[in-house]
Amino acid sequence: MTFTNATFPALTDDAILVEVATHPMPLAQSKSTKPQDIKPADDLRWNAVCARDPEHDGKFVFAVASTGIYCRPSCAARRPRRENVAFYLHPDQAEKAGYRACLRCRPRAASPSGNPQSDSAKEICRYIEQHLDEPITLERLGKVFHQSPFHLQRRFKAALGITPREYADSCRLRQLKRNLHAGDNVTRAMYDAGYGSSSRLYEKTASQLGMTPDKYRRGAIAASIRYACADSPLGRMLIAATDRGVCSIQFARSDGELIEGLKREFPFAVRKLDDGGLQAWIEAVLAKMTGRELNAALPLDIRATAFQRRVWAYLQSIPFGATQSYKQVAEGIGQPSASRAVARACATNPVAVAIPCHRVVREDGNISGYRWGVERKKALLEIEQRGV
Repeated sequence: MTFTNATFPALTDDAILVEVATHPMPLAQSKSTKPQDIKPADDLRWNAVCARDPEHDGKFVFAVASTGIYCRPSCAARRPRRENVAFYLHPDQAEKAGYRACLRCRPRAASPSGNPQSDSAKEICRYIEQHLDEPITLERLGKVFHQSPFHLQRRFKAALGITPREYADSCRLRQLKRNLHAGDNVTRAMYDAGYGSSSRLYEKTASQLGMTPDKYRRGAIAASIRYACADSPLGRMLIAATDRGVCSIQFARSDGELIEGLKREFPFAVRKLDDGGLQAWIEAVLAKMTGRELNAALPLDIRATAFQRRVWAYLQSIPFGATQSYKQVAEGIGQPSASRAVARACATNPVAVAIPCHRVVREDGNISGYRWGVERKKALLEIEQRGV
């Protein structure tokens, strides 16, 4: 099946990009700014600094009087003399004392979790978001964040599951959609979102949106979506499709609810009832649901971010009648810490059954939320268990 996106030389210590103090000595000894409660633990903090221990990132910072800079404990910079070091519980305290943040370890990005890899990925994300109108290459990111392009991409992908380029593409597309929804013309919307004006970029955004930017701007008013409603083991079911494939599968108590849901999802599309034309795909969904024909052909035309695409593709590999936890799915796509993001991807699945998000349950085996209702999720799993 095919998804369309809707929706990324190491320096030596001598080359560290930090500001050299050009102002008078910071007031590190000021009674009004120096913390009074950290002195007894200074030896332990100094040991953490000497060990460059990332477990202490976010718990305190150390400031160096000879440079006027403060750092996180794991900073890779050359270690200062002990007599030049003062400790602060929070970056604000260090800055009030006259120190400035290190541009290499960026101590303000240190989170309480003490995970420098995650912190670094977040910083890179913020940088990308602020420079979408400029070329963002791995070489440029490597220079800004003092990492080799290879290691930067590897660590970023390990943290988020996508590359910096893919993240930048998703940010540009998100901004493009906002601009088009706001009524901007296509040229202005593309420029403001950081795109160039070449036909290649236009074609790229067209494939990601599932239609041309101009059609998207007009709320897909020129696009035709056919739909049909039918009975199913879960109540009334609606299937909607473009010329490319099924774009929506929904469940509700009545046809009226289904049609209202389709309107909310495609507010300006031309929606046409087509019972006969979609009958084959209705039968295919019902066959998948009951296990009569698991390989029934069902082309999909859905938009997805890079992460959603990875999750949804993985869900299709879960065998009929089996379940996995959100954590297992996260591990399966190489993102063991992304359980919550996996849950969000399941919740935004637009094609129930075709992408079997109902096969994902809580780690304790209990059935959690489902876009079409927990009772329907339970019913689907019971149907599959009986059919195995």
